[in-house]
Amino acid sequence: MRWNRSNAVGVAKASCAYCHGYGTRFVRIGKEVPCNCALRAIFRACLARFRDCAESGAYLGTVSLEFCSTRNSRRVYSRKSEEYMADFCLVSRRVLDEEENRIFRYHFLLGADWKLCCRRLNMDRGNFFHAVYRIEQKLGRTFAELEPYPLYPLRDYFSGVVRREVLPLSA
Repeated sequence: MRWNRSNAVGVAKASCAYCHGYGTRFVRIGKEVPCNCALRAIFRACLARFRDCAESGAYLGTVSLEFCSTRNSRRVYSRKSEEYMADFCLVSRRVLDEEENRIFRYHFLLGADWKLCCRRLNMDRGNFFHAVYRIEQKLGRTFAELEPYPLYPLRDYFSGVVRREVLPLSA
């Protein structure tokens, strides 16, 4: 994802003291980077979709037929919600270090509150929430910048369009 105000303003926090709701901020002359509030919002949107997919357990086995242009066929069968949950967990595991991964599992995946997490991880409240914000920022950036198929924006992931190499027309 190329970061500019047009694709970050929708998720930015209006009361942010750094970006003032624009979603990007300038760090150097001419260097525009996404604000941390936008990165956290991206992560939270992806987490909400992950939880929606996990809660719809009765419909996990449904298969969708997607149309694409590949060499062998023009249709692909997939299980989008299961693929999204797997991608969400695997990307998170690859990006985070061991301590961040433990916090991620306990707090975000298993749903433990901060008191239980602090007790289990032997952390104080301040360090725990600083780690949570770092995790949200790191994963938000990763989910948006993942190549070739990012997890965010969610409409592109679940739209059903598979972009592969363009086939040359036969004469």
